[in-house]
Amino acid sequence: MEKQHVGDFDLAFQDRGEGKETVILLHGFCGSSAYWKEVVPLLDSSRVITIDLRGHGQSGINDSAFGIEDMAKDIHYFMDQKQLDNVYLFGHSLGGYVTLAVADLFGETLKGYGLIHSTALADNDEAKENRLKAIEVIKENGLSTFVNELAPKLFNPDKMNDLTDKIQLTKDIGYETSPVGAIETLKAMRNRIDRSNVIKNSNIPVLLVAGEHDQIIPKQKVFQAESSHTHTKVLTDSGHMGLLEEPEMLAYILKEFINSK
Repeated sequence: MEKQHVGDFDLAFQDRGEGKETVILLHGFCGSSAYWKEVVPLLDSSRVITIDLRGHGQSGINDSAFGIEDMAKDIHYFMDQKQLDNVYLFGHSLGGYVTLAVADLFGETLKGYGLIHSTALADNDEAKENRLKAIEVIKENGLSTFVNELAPKLFNPDKMNDLTDKIQLTKDIGYETSPVGAIETLKAMRNRIDRSNVIKNSNIPVLLVAGEHDQIIPKQKVFQAESSHTHTKVLTDSGHMGLLEEPEMLAYILKEFINSK
């Protein structure tokens, strides 16, 4: 992993391949660039950059509270430092919240963007309460306990016996998350705003990808905001982790979206 200084900490990233288009991939909560490891080699006609969000993977974090907008500014700063524009930005789950904030605040830097197992909606009251419960679990029992409980819920419940290795991989990636980073990110997700209007008013292409068996963000929440610029796809065998459950199909969807422009 390489490092890029943004503000008062470093973001870890990998920059691979070359091609006409530049693609940036952002992972989900308690994840890292490793979430995308099976997808990246399949995007062989593009330059592909995967970034560890602040407090995740090998990226740093400061002592201040932050919001989704701050995480979006990290990505914008990174893009500015690397002189990147006309980028395709795709975000998984938490990464989708960050992607949508980048589109809202810095849309002129994007050629298109996508939400993978993510939503433009803010947390409802139940989700906000669950964020607080997750914070207490991490504080009282440690990050590993939280990750061990979370990981199995991310996958298609009908295929758990076939996904043992990928569930374990997800746990191993999650253990690398900074506990402080996890807690502050939970607060950021809890406080994020509804950005449905960003998708509805988009003048650039938007891709929305949902998992048929997603127990975290069901497809109706993924697809609730659409416009004439929106493309929607369903991964029929996936829960919340199409990146690992159906990487070939997800890569095909991403390439189709990029190449159709």
